[in-house]
Amino acid sequence: MATTTTQPVQADVPQQGGLLRAALVVFVGLSLITGVLYPVVVTGIGKGLFPAQAGGSIIERHGKPVGSSLIGQNFDTPQYFWGRISATSPNPYNAQASGGSNLGPSNPALTDAAKARIAALKEADPTNTAPIPADLVTASGSGLDPHISPAAAAYQVERVAKARNMPVDTVKKVVAENTKGPILGLFGEPVVNVLELNLALDDLK
Repeated sequence: MATTTTQPVQADVPQQGGLLRAALVVFVGLSLITGVLYPVVVTGIGKGLFPAQAGGSIIERHGKPVGSSLIGQNFDTPQYFWGRISATSPNPYNAQASGGSNLGPSNPALTDAAKARIAALKEADPTNTAPIPADLVTASGSGLDPHISPAAAAYQVERVAKARNMPVDTVKKVVAENTKGPILGLFGEPVVNVLELNLALDDLK
């Protein structure tokens, strides 16, 4: 009776080694493309076509940076227009802690913050009996919003004019010059950049 000899099955080591090398090449290649080449190209295009925006939209005065047009600043003195409430901690408009207060409409802390802001606005301009625009007593989702509505700017015109000893019409003109319409005339609402507006007023000195 004939006997059959069974040969042991061995793994195809050369084939496995080839797959490993191919996977390694793909990994290294994609890492270089997505981790080095793509960021360098995009950064280069951004700095070439949009140098100001790529650099953070920094605003300079007398050769020194004074802020960014994309991040609000905390103004709370009568001669300056005030921005929105900022819920960032430990300081308002802290870019490292961007975020909203996450307080619900029924939370007493939200009501207290709005009441405190209303009191501060009335204390700074006690003769102003106009309704206070909502964006002056509410925080934005990021806590860094650099803009207010034209209505919020108009509410503060007389206070700023009085504090700066300027004609009201002059301040209104500066507000109008710093009011930006909807993007492409279609998207969003008209806004006023608070930092740019205050700097424009300072430039009138």
